[in-house]
This record gives sequence, C-alpha cells and structure tokens, in this order.
Amino acid sequence: MSNNNKKNIRFAPNGQIWVHFGEDSPLPAKVDEDPKTLNFVPLGYANSDGVTITPKIETEAVEVWQSAVPVLYTVKNASFQVKATLMELNAPNTELFYGSKWEPATDKDGKPVEGQYRLNIASNPNLDTISVIVDWNDASARYRAVLSQAMVSDRGAITLTRTKNQAYELTIDALDDGNGFLGYLVTDDQNIMPSTTGGSARSIAAPGSTSKA
Repeated sequence: MSNNNKKNIRFAPNGQIWVHFGEDSPLPAKVDEDPKTLNFVPLGYANSDGVTITPKIETEAVEVWQSAVPVLYTVKNASFQVKATLMELNAPNTELFYGSKWEPATDKDGKPVEGQYRLNIASNPNLDTISVIVDWNDASARYRAVLSQAMVSDRGAITLTRTKNQAYELTIDALDDGNGFLGYLVTDDQNIMPSTTGGSARSIAAPGSTSKA
C-alpha cells in the first residue's frame, strides 16, 4: 500500500506582505489576527514569482586528528530571508526601496508646494528596522511567517520602459529579536500537528502569548 497522499501537497495561490516601520509594534500570535490592528500596512501586489522565503543554516565541520571525517558540525551563521518584487507604486514600497521617507515638498523659501512630495536619498543612509508579516493560503489551510525585526539587505533596479510597469525588488533579512529568534511561523494546517516521536513535543509561543512545555 502506498504511503503517499496528494492531499498533503500545498500551494500558495494567494497572499499578502505586511510591514511595520520601527521596532515597537506588537506581533500576531494567531494566523487569523488582522495585521492592520497591529499597525502593519500591506505592500500590495507582488509579481507572479510570488514571495521567496529562505531559512538558511551554514555549518562548519569540526575535524580531529583521530578521524578522516568530521566528528560534528557547528553553526557558522543562520539567516531567515524574504524576497519579493513589489508591483505597486505606493508610499511603503518606495520608502523601503529608496531607504528614506516621503515628506511635503517645499520651494526655495521653504514654503510647501501643494500636491508635491520629496524623498531625499542620503549619501550616508540609515538602515531602519522593520517588522514583516508574510501571509499565504492554500485551499486547506492558512500560513503566516513573521520577521519580528528585520532590515532591507538588497534591492534590485527599476527599469523604466514603455511596456512594463515599475517594480521594486526587495530582499529582507531577519535580525535577532533579542530573545534568540529570527522569526516564527503560524498555521492552522492540521498536518503540522507536532510529532511526539522520541519524546514529548516542545511548543514555542509567539510573542505576547504563553507556552507550556
């Protein structure tokens, strides 16, 4: 009898990226908690490639005299990265892309210019800390990835052409949140029921909730 089950295959036909500027926002503990109530703003459409989420653990071998193979591996570095190309021209997307804030434009006398805005591109820019939520859903379940503290680590180029819209390619890397975490995932997918094989399962609570081991 086959142990394969096609009902366990998941897709991500729909979703949303949310961002909060700064470090003071509460974070969602539930997959269905509305990010707007936590002061997150949506970034809108991403291109058809969707969102790339990359957890990475880089290891280094510990080699010893008595063995031709490593006796163990240590963690060299770890990262949790989100990458997407944003399709909408709006304030949060352009501020993330250029690394600066929009402000009312002023004339040479410092008077506001009605209906115009200015974004200064600094020669020595500040790297602002943000929080990021990535939501996606399958017909069977909902999923949420949260980067509690993060920074934009790389940007693509804008191409101005007659036939293609402006798009903002962003790579966002998680930072240590001060408690030893880069982020967390939340889902209501029943296939993710924690396994108890080999011992009792350990649950880790999202910020703002409680955990019992």
